[in-house]
Amino acid sequence: MGLPELTPEQKAKALEKAQEMRSKRALLREQLKKGEVTLEEILKSSGDEVIGKMRVIYLIQSLPQIGKVTSRRIMDEIGINENRRIQGLGKRQIDALLQRLG
Repeated sequence: MGLPELTPEQKAKALEKAQEMRSKRALLREQLKKGEVTLEEILKSSGDEVIGKMRVIYLIQSLPQIGKVTSRRIMDEIGINENRRIQGLGKRQIDALLQRLG
């Protein structure tokens, strides 16, 4: 079973929605970096489509003083796969992230 064929209008709508989601995630990451929103607030809102589909590694890298190497090390210590999205985190993983970074 292949992917469904989309009309040009459907493709345009999907591209527009994808761009909107990327913009919202970028804004959220910027707010986290500036301290306007906390990691705990974001993790509690994991049911939100914008937040839930964000990769955990990008979220961690958005924290001040944390880069790619440190974020990967933290995820390895906690046992979170590099491709995991926020909506896929378990309670123990969320608690471990908050304890380590919150």
